[in-house]
Amino acid sequence: MERREFLYAGTSAALMSAAAGWMPGGASAGEAPMPFDFARLKGIARALAGQAYQKPSDALPAAISALNWDRWQAIRFRDDHSVWANTDSPYQVRFAHLGPMLRRSVRMYTVENGIATRLNFDPAFFDYSHSGLRPREVPSSLGFGGFRLLYQTDWLHDIAAFQGASYFRAVDGTLQYGMSQRGLAVNCGMQIPEEFPDFVAYYLERPARGSDRITVYGLLDSLSVTGAYRFIIQAGDTLTMEIDSALYPRKEIERIGIAPGTSMFFYGKSDRHRSNDWRPEIHDSDGLQLYTGAGEWIWRPLVNPRGVRVNTFSDRNPRGFGLMQRERSFEAYQDDAVFYDRRPDCWVETKGDWGAGEVVLLELPTEDETNDNIVAFWTPADKPQPGREYLYGYKLYWCNQNPLQQPLAYTAATRTGIGGVVGQARSHFSWRFVVDFAGRVLADLPKDGEVSPVITASRGRIEIPSARPLLSINGYRAIFDLVPDGDSTEPINLRLYLAAKGGRPLTETWLYQYTPPPASARRF
Repeated sequence: MERREFLYAGTSAALMSAAAGWMPGGASAGEAPMPFDFARLKGIARALAGQAYQKPSDALPAAISALNWDRWQAIRFRDDHSVWANTDSPYQVRFAHLGPMLRRSVRMYTVENGIATRLNFDPAFFDYSHSGLRPREVPSSLGFGGFRLLYQTDWLHDIAAFQGASYFRAVDGTLQYGMSQRGLAVNCGMQIPEEFPDFVAYYLERPARGSDRITVYGLLDSLSVTGAYRFIIQAGDTLTMEIDSALYPRKEIERIGIAPGTSMFFYGKSDRHRSNDWRPEIHDSDGLQLYTGAGEWIWRPLVNPRGVRVNTFSDRNPRGFGLMQRERSFEAYQDDAVFYDRRPDCWVETKGDWGAGEVVLLELPTEDETNDNIVAFWTPADKPQPGREYLYGYKLYWCNQNPLQQPLAYTAATRTGIGGVVGQARSHFSWRFVVDFAGRVLADLPKDGEVSPVITASRGRIEIPSARPLLSINGYRAIFDLVPDGDSTEPINLRLYLAAKGGRPLTETWLYQYTPPPASARRF
């Protein structure tokens, strides 16, 4: 045996032994400190993929399982037990308690000088006085439900939270939470059941002296795949996460979702059919923004559909995508409790070669603002295969607006309603679309400049198209009516941008999917 093969065999055996610790009945809570870096974590994930998946337990002690939402939320982490409290670290970590909505424990480690040390659960970390629980009802083997990250500018409010399956979320400078991200989506938006991978361990690396960045590592496990993740997090008005992931399938995966974002769209300007609320709009995000590999900027307003809706946007090496909140005025929401106008965007900037694939947008019907009903992610054209390693790097921007300033005007608002000409009797059914565009490129146009809408529809007829200046936003308003062909209620895909004389694009491309009502409901 060659020396290289011998060393690899020894390392592989060690990693197989380490991977065994993640199985139920594996390494004990008192495990010894161990050397650690990202390469070793990838090795553990690879070795784990070679073993049969064992689903983690959802069982909780009876007293904890019986808690209602309010009593569970009344359990408070004691701040003086925060990781790196009373040190010069610019970050501190506080842990989430397991409960009826957070049932699977996750192992927690700190990393210093290349050594990972297990952090063991202790009921003394938490204040149970307002929950109705007695500390003696909480076993020391319970484990943590996840963690919250805090930054030195404000030790009262967290800036990021990692808890529940592979979910995590962060804030921008407003310290307002909104949409979430996930480590991975598996078979999302398909006819087969979706699989939700878990982060089963987190490693918290203490920031180097003088650094304002923290590195968090995550070990992911699931029926179909394992993974190793590295998050380099930097707090700020725009919080960034540089993510490197290595995935190891246990079996062929029908659809894998990379950098999946999860959000909520109840209703807005363009989609009020489910609204009986006094607030004008309710949503965490109002559109999917795409920056394609070919350099095209696309805006797709979100909808709350009457049935499950899946759209795909084919691309090669996409430059970025994200679920965004463009409507930023308080007046648009009138919500002084949860402040939808402050919800952060989450822009995904890709790194490296992502190859061919598509961005998938899943829109689910919801009757309530408490349900996340929007998912967007990248899926490669080739199905992931067992025995292979798949590397994806990307950077997340939790922000108030896209950090990449596109050179074209952007979609400021989308409105829809009954079509036709005011003051004239309608002879047929049509649906009107009013799309406002704003941006420097439009504001700088000469007053006599020619601007025209370029509109295409997958079917049906376009009527009364126009584009005219909209002084209130220093932009332009495009208007057109769509007349559906026949009685079909199948969705109609629309595409629009504004062009200068000669055809030069002035705006990003606006996409929309309109579902005509049944023929019996087409009143005009």
